[in-house]
Amino acid sequence: MQPFLVRVLGCGSAKPTPRHNASSQIVELRNKIFMIDCGEGTQIYLHRARFRLGKLGHIFISHLHGDHCFGLIGLISSLGLMGRTAPLHVYAPEALGPMLRAQINLFCEGLGYEVCFHAVDTTQMQVVYEDRSLTVKTIPLQHRIPCCGYLFTEKAGAPHIRRDMIDFYRIPLSQIYNIKGGADWVTPDGQVVENHRLVTSPDPVRSYAYCSDTSYMPQLHEMVKGVDLLYHESTYGSEFERLARSYHHSTAAQAAMVARDAGAGQLMLGHYSARYDDETALLNEARAIFPNTILANEGLEIPVVVKKD
Repeated sequence: MQPFLVRVLGCGSAKPTPRHNASSQIVELRNKIFMIDCGEGTQIYLHRARFRLGKLGHIFISHLHGDHCFGLIGLISSLGLMGRTAPLHVYAPEALGPMLRAQINLFCEGLGYEVCFHAVDTTQMQVVYEDRSLTVKTIPLQHRIPCCGYLFTEKAGAPHIRRDMIDFYRIPLSQIYNIKGGADWVTPDGQVVENHRLVTSPDPVRSYAYCSDTSYMPQLHEMVKGVDLLYHESTYGSEFERLARSYHHSTAAQAAMVARDAGAGQLMLGHYSARYDDETALLNEARAIFPNTILANEGLEIPVVVKKD
């Protein structure tokens, strides 16, 4: 099974702190690199971690609050200085399009590569990116401005060849591709060996949901049903539930309720308020509802694994 990794670059909220960077994550799947959100300082952490950006082709922005996108133009500029020539695709609410173009024209003359902007509808759950490996869908969220999360779902791979059967029937290597595609094998004496005897099931597909800034949404679990790893903002503890409601954010307990109701495999908390010097209280609050909860932290690399039933 190929790696499916989420790397946390920043998990703080609007006010910068010495402990946490602004929101940003890297998703790595089947040798492809994707970024979700690009808060201020994202590229600094990338360079400190000696992260190679050559394979970064797609950036998904959840909404247009600065702690989720102020780092974007700086990263675009730096990629140009590094000699990038491949297009970079940016997916974000429509309002970012003209502003991003104006910034590029002002700060990035002679950029050397194309920035392709894709406006997303934050009110609909729809596919915004697809390739042979995965699909990315928007997840409508409820914040003070248009906002969406993103659901990364791996596509099913090919079944695995049973080498013992291939050897037993002396099947030529030239036929492996056809067998993976579902073909039976006919022996020289006319015996039909059915495909299911020649292969085992493909690896189960995995999924990751990134739920950025949002009020608690009792119906959100329906859109992330069965997800293997769920990131859900948890700006506050329940003692500040009124504040969370006022600013259209969620508490750790509310994030845990979404994970529980979705039947998620694991929950990762993040987007912590600057008022917390230690997020242990948030973790404990969530674990009381959904035990398989972890805290996001800069530098965390977490594999997306198939949830246990």
